Amino acid sequence: MPETAKRPNKRKFFQATVTSDKMEKTRVVTVHWATKHDKYHKVVRRATKFKAHDEKNETKVGDVVRIQETRPLSKDKRWTIVEVVAKAE
Repeated sequence: MPETAKRPNKRKFFQATVTSDKMEKTRVVTVHWATKHDKYHKVVRRATKFKAHDEKNETKVGDVVRIQETRPLSKDKRWTIVEVVAKAE
């Protein structure tokens, strides 16, 4: 049995919203999450933007997608779009 078959998949997954579709085969997606503030113990909403690879250029602004961590594809692109969860209206 090969060594890679024994390990579980350790790549990260996130659900994100497409923010920009102006680049060819690349989408800017925003991941939102909530965390508790260390000092004030209040829930704070945060967001991070990632550049994700979209091979078929099928997503548009407002779509909810699932992204997966991958090898570096360019200077900033480290994620790929796995599936479209919900289309924008």
